[in-house]
Amino acid sequence: MAPIRVLVADDEPLIAAGIRAVLESAADLEVVAVVADGAAAVEAAGRAGPDVALLDVRMPVLGGLDAMAAVRAARPGVAIVVLTSFGDEPNVLRALREGASGFLLKSCAPEELLRAVRAAHAGDAYLSPPVARQVLGLVGAGGVAAAERRRAAAGRLAALSPREADVLRLVAEGLSNADIGARLRMSEPSVKTYVSRLLAKLDCANRVQAALLYRDAN
Repeated sequence: MAPIRVLVADDEPLIAAGIRAVLESAADLEVVAVVADGAAAVEAAGRAGPDVALLDVRMPVLGGLDAMAAVRAARPGVAIVVLTSFGDEPNVLRALREGASGFLLKSCAPEELLRAVRAAHAGDAYLSPPVARQVLGLVGAGGVAAAERRRAAAGRLAALSPREADVLRLVAEGLSNADIGARLRMSEPSVKTYVSRLLAKLDCANRVQAALLYRDAN
């Protein structure tokens, strides 16, 4: 199989070099570009054709979060993993709601970086454990804004069939396709079809975005 093509965008040369070294240590990964700002990431996405883009949150010219949409426009289908030095990054939910496949701390172990890239390429999502705990806390926050999100999310979920809604509920619990199939007595290929269908109906880029939408609605 062809290696997973990865774009790295980070303005710290030492960090970028370390990420590149970790990625290139894996036989199934290929680094196709390393850039130092979000604008360069957009250009590289169109030129180098990455499967996965690792975008630092804080970069000159254009930050990772602001570059996400343009990177996806330049390279449709690319999976995005956001990198940050901070476990309490206030933009975690923004990144995930806008379609990031993961949010990874730069302090993570090399194996965690590889796991995140592979998960993103497979259509799954990966959050560093401290970030996952932060997301759960943020999603649970109340207030008027949360109530408005709940109504909007419930309206979008109304488009799902009962079976699609069942699959989404289990996706939101973090189950794999195999586990969902076992729970609902469906084949794994059928689950994959349902997941693809519900993502299209909800206009979600990936499973984590759909899971957050489900949590917003409930």
